Amino acid sequence: MKKIFFDTNILLDVFGKRNPFYEDAAQLWSLAEKGKINASISAISFNNVYYVIRKAQGQEVADFAMRCLRDEFNVVDLTSQILNQAIDSKISDFEDAIQYFSAVHVEADFLITRNPDHFPKTSFSIMSSDEFLAVQ
Repeated sequence: MKKIFFDTNILLDVFGKRNPFYEDAAQLWSLAEKGKINASISAISFNNVYYVIRKAQGQEVADFAMRCLRDEFNVVDLTSQILNQAIDSKISDFEDAIQYFSAVHVEADFLITRNPDHFPKTSFSIMSSDEFLAVQ
């Protein structure tokens, strides 16, 4: 089974129903729900999603989002190793660096993000939701 790491922006596309990205992100999420992919997210995605969803949609929706994330995804803990790798990396966006090294930590086959060009070329594939769905 393919190991897929979801960047926070994919999760926000689903919860926020952000067009034109929602449909592809929701299809990808559905693959995780059905157990067709082994899906992981970083622990930092919880606070990022919570903050954005609470501001946009309120406390109740944000709480619901937290339960969904907890129940549907494997959570990659933010370890000191991941943190140190992110700090020492040349990735310009610190949050992206944490996401990247979290994917490395779980030996992901794919990192799915809306911003593939923000990440370094690596041994695993970094692509958008629509790109991933096109190769399935």
